[in-house]
Amino acid sequence: MGTKNSAAIRVEHDPRWARVRARDKSADGEFFYSVKTTGIYCRPSCAARPARAENVAFHRSAAAAERAGFRPCKRCKPDQAPIAERQAAQIAELCRLLEQSEAPPTLDVLARHVGLSSFHLHRLFKRVTGLTPRAYAAAARAVRVRRALRTESSVTRAIYQAGYGSGSRFYEKSAELLGMSPRRFRDGGSELDIQFAVGACSLGAVLVAATSRGVCAILLDDDPARLVLDPERRFPNAQLRKADATFMGLVTSVVELVDHPERGQTLPLDIRGTAFQARVWRALAEIPPGTTATYAQIAKRLGAPQAARAVAGACAANPLAVAVPCHRVVRGDGTPSGYRWGLARKQALLEREAAPPQQRRRKSASRTT
Repeated sequence: MGTKNSAAIRVEHDPRWARVRARDKSADGEFFYSVKTTGIYCRPSCAARPARAENVAFHRSAAAAERAGFRPCKRCKPDQAPIAERQAAQIAELCRLLEQSEAPPTLDVLARHVGLSSFHLHRLFKRVTGLTPRAYAAAARAVRVRRALRTESSVTRAIYQAGYGSGSRFYEKSAELLGMSPRRFRDGGSELDIQFAVGACSLGAVLVAATSRGVCAILLDDDPARLVLDPERRFPNAQLRKADATFMGLVTSVVELVDHPERGQTLPLDIRGTAFQARVWRALAEIPPGTTATYAQIAKRLGAPQAARAVAGACAANPLAVAVPCHRVVRGDGTPSGYRWGLARKQALLEREAAPPQQRRRKSASRTT
């Protein structure tokens, strides 16, 4: 039996060789490898039949491999952007198209636009965005109608400008999209009855606001006066009423939720957001107290593994602190980041939920004495 030559030994001892053998996608872009017997170079993740170690060389870039006389593999296309980036760019292009089209293009039209089959495009679009093309188009149209209702002189003009073929089709879902009638939304929440109260919790001042449908805002801050500005800004013409005795019981429940998340307070919620935001917020509600999930994990649960940034955006837009527990979502390395109400509050919530119940009770008692 012959002994291995020095070239094979050198390659096998290189940590990059193990990543090539494992077809490690995370190594794509970090380096490339070439095979002298075929004259081609590949990405580490290439699905081609593994080469013999003595025939392999590593290169820092595609350009370096080509300067060494190798041509790009036709299977993994190392001279092009990674397939995930190319697919993301295709979907981003379609998202802009859906956002700008008055009448949503059909799935077949979208597929032809990027040169894919309808079946493949439908699966790819949902994997990247977390929504089907039809649901994304509906969400984009809802954004347009909100914008048009604030600028157009009539509700009818706003509805048609946003791309709805008929007023009846829009009115069927207007309560779901706007949380109120279109005319009331256009008038800045005119006649909308919002009851609110500002109280104190262990994380500072807390504003609790609710409509007849349920709690629509739980906001945290150090300055109580600043908290009141949020509902006034969103609904300048709404009837904002300070809390009555019954409502104060709801505020107490919110404070209890902050201080004792293990009790699992169930609150009636009036959640308003895009279709994707609503899906993210529902996923957050499934994270048990005392545990965390990463943005990427939430995206994967939604069937959209490439939508981690969109998940982070939905967390940042969450108006219901603690009730929709976006504080339980962390970076990939497990560290907390990006909390609308301040990183210190996020850290305090996570530490409190991770603490044994007896310790939480002692801390709560010390705050009330």
